[in-house]
Amino acid sequence: MMPNMDPRALKRMMDSMGMKNTEIPSDKVIISSADKDIVIVGASVTLIEMQGTKTFSISGGNVSEVDKAKPEISEEDVRMVMEKTDSSKDDARQALEETNGSIADAILKLS
Repeated sequence: MMPNMDPRALKRMMDSMGMKNTEIPSDKVIISSADKDIVIVGASVTLIEMQGTKTFSISGGNVSEVDKAKPEISEEDVRMVMEKTDSSKDDARQALEETNGSIADAILKLS
C-alpha cells in the first residue's frame, strides 16, 4: 500500500483507473513446469483486473519445490516384470520407465 494515503482514497483512485482487486481464498498454489512443481501453502492470492487484463498476485506462504524426476526402478521390480512377461531385462526396464515405475502397467504393456 502507498504510505500516508487513506485506504478509501486509494480505493477511489483505483476505481477511477478501472482497477479491480479481488481476494481469492486458497489453501495452496501449485505452479507446474516441465521439470518441477512449486507448491505454496498458506499464500494470499489477489486477482487484479485492469483494462481487460487479469493478473494474479501471490504473496506469503511456505514454498517448496518438487522435482518431477523419473522414479527409481529397482532390480527387484525389473525381475518381477521379466518373470511375468518372459521379456528381456532391457524391455522390462524400458516398460517400467514408460509407466513411471508401475509394475502392473508395465506387465500389461508387455503382455
